[in-house]
This record gives sequence, C-alpha cells and structure tokens, in this order.
Amino acid sequence: MSVTVLAANRVALRGLCLTVYKGLNHVCHSSLQSKRSPCLRLHQGVYERKVWITSAIGSPQIAQARAAEDMSNTYQHELQAACAAVRLAARLCTKVQLQLKAGEKQDKSDDSPVTIADYGSQALVAYSLQSSLPSMQFSMVAEEDSADLRSQDSQAMADRITDEVNSILRQEDGAPQLSKQAVLDLIDQGASQGGPQGRHWVLDPIDGTRGFVGLRQYAICLGLLDQGQVVLGVLGCPNLPQQPIQEEDGAAGVAERVGTEGIGCLFTAIKGQGAFVGPLNGRPPSSRLQLQDRSDFSQARFMESYESKHSDQSFTSKLAKELGVTAPPLRLDSQAKYGALARGDAAILLRFPHKGYREKIWDHAAGVVIVQEAGAVITDASGAPLELGQSRWLDIDRGIVTATPKVHAAILKAISKNSQD
Repeated sequence: MSVTVLAANRVALRGLCLTVYKGLNHVCHSSLQSKRSPCLRLHQGVYERKVWITSAIGSPQIAQARAAEDMSNTYQHELQAACAAVRLAARLCTKVQLQLKAGEKQDKSDDSPVTIADYGSQALVAYSLQSSLPSMQFSMVAEEDSADLRSQDSQAMADRITDEVNSILRQEDGAPQLSKQAVLDLIDQGASQGGPQGRHWVLDPIDGTRGFVGLRQYAICLGLLDQGQVVLGVLGCPNLPQQPIQEEDGAAGVAERVGTEGIGCLFTAIKGQGAFVGPLNGRPPSSRLQLQDRSDFSQARFMESYESKHSDQSFTSKLAKELGVTAPPLRLDSQAKYGALARGDAAILLRFPHKGYREKIWDHAAGVVIVQEAGAVITDASGAPLELGQSRWLDIDRGIVTATPKVHAAILKAISKNSQD
C-alpha cells in the first residue's frame, strides 16, 4: 500500500497526534508510547500518515485542532439517520412500484398523482428519523398530508398504507407495529413551514411520482435545513444504474431491473465535506464525486425533465443550440437528475417550468447540496442562488440552471440572449 505523507506539524500535546490534511487539523487520541508505528487513517479515500507530536503547543492551537475535528464530525449522526430513513422508505417503494393497482393512487388539486407509496414513504421517514435522533427537536417540511386519507371514502387506501408500512417495520429489530391512526399522524408530521430559524428536515417521499407510476425513475429525497441553509442531502434512487446513464435509463420499464446487480444508488453530501455515491443497499457511500469543468461545450450532455409539462423543452433546446451542444438531451424523472449530474453523467441540468408554476423546496433541497459539493453551480435563470430556507415555497426567476462553473456562466449568457416564450 502506498502512503501519501501529507503536510503535518509536529507538536506536543499530552499524548495526542496532530495531522494537517489540506488545511483540516485532525486530532487522534492515541498514546505517544506507540509512536514507533504511526497509525494510518483513511480520509475520504486518501491515506494519511499521522505525525506524532514532539514539541510544545499552546491553547490556541489546541482549540483550533479540536474545532477542526468537531467540524469533520458535524452532521455525521444526522447523515447516518437520513441514510437509514431513505433506505427504509426505498424498500417500501420498490415493493409497491411493481404491484401498484389503479385504485391505489389519487390526483391532487394540482393534477399531480399521489400513491400509497408516497404516503408510506413519508410515514417511514418520519418514524425512522425520530427513532434514530430522539433528542433532536423534530420538524419536517414534506410534500404529503393525510387529509384525504381521513375521509370515509379513503379508508381502504389508508388500511393498505398501514399494512405496507408495517410490513417493512416487521423486518426491523425491535420496531413496533403501528395503528392506522399512528401512520396518519406520522404523515402529518411533514406540516412544518420551514424557514430561516432552527433545523428542519425537508422530504419528498417520492420525487417523480409520474415516473414512479410509469415504472420509470424516481427518488426519495431528504435534506436538512439548519438556520436557513441546506447542510445535508440524501438521494435514494432505486432504479438508477450505478454506471453512467444512457437514454434508455429514463424510459418506462426500468423498474423491472430493481434488485439486480448494478442497479440502485444512494447519493449523500454534507456541506463543506464533499459528495459521495454508493449502492442503495450496503455500506455507506464512499466514492467521492468531483466534477471536471470544461470549455468545449459541443460534447456536453444536458438533462431535463422527462415530462414536457414539467419544463419548457423547446426553450431548453434553444439554449443548448446556442451553446453548441449537439448531443440529444437525457430526459429523466425526479432529483435522480441531480445525482446523475453530480457523478458526471451530464454537464448541464435545465429546468424551466411553465408560467404559473411555483416550485417547492422539497423538489430541490437534497439535490442542491449534492451537486454543489460535487463542484457544480446551481442558481435561478438570473444567476441568483436558490433560497430554500424561507418557507415551503421556492421562488425563482424563470428557471433553474445547474452546471459546472464555466458551462454555467455560458448558459446564463445564452439565457440573456434568448427570451422564454
């Protein structure tokens, strides 16, 4: 094994070793007596040799080192809880997607569908987060509520949701079986208004419900707001291949591949600590995502929504032509597009909703931090950052542009030259 010896400071600190890794101090509580064999630590895929402390250090350096170590651990417990919650919900969704019957979905007032899996996923995430983080005050901004399920006409659907939730919980050691009332109450815990104060989970239990119903791509999307900033994001994409996507990966029928080798991805990010990807089921994601910027746009791929009703595809086509992009667009449902862009499957993601549509924060929160930590820039069409910490709504200028930095700057120039019809 080759070991990269990174820049390190030798200082004495009561038997501690201190390593400076790319500007980040790491403190290891180890005994100086074992200094004959310096320990190794795997830090995001890079081995570092810890250097034992041999001279004096004052309290300011101690405080700095400890603060840096605390920073590296920030939100780790929340990330573990979020991954567990998303994986739990994904088990329900993958089971239901191939079994969905006509009577197990409803149409909401905005003509968007909602299924038993949307409700069940939201209940499981709310349950799992509170079980994993019992001391954290719970606040969640989520898409669904149980109002329709409480009507007499919807009792059969409410019963089915409860059955599906309990079928997943039966596989968890020590998990209780929940009453129908308890499941409905869990769904309603997504009623928080969010905002710039405190911590709020942001959940889309199934982003891309039309894709879910059509046996296409979808994602379970969970983010964490802290004082108005998205600090953590997890995307569970059960039908997304672990290799770069092709055009056919957005089409109907991909759900039939679920559970096979190489299918199913989990994307994670903590603000300031990078973005990672791994299999949906298994160990925590460990493959670091780092996008490469480009100056030649001709071979760049761009992604957009599968459904034309979700984005003005004629306008995005005009922008692509302005940039000199010749490859056809990759069309995909849901925030799975954010994950695909973060790993480099495409260089551009464009979303330009039709006039009158108002964005919601759960449609973007988890994906935003993942693409940013991978090295992309995301703004609205004017170049303004997305304000996800104001309320349940996300108000933008015309559309949302996500791309690597040079490409993003070129897209904004193209937008200024072309007016959306």
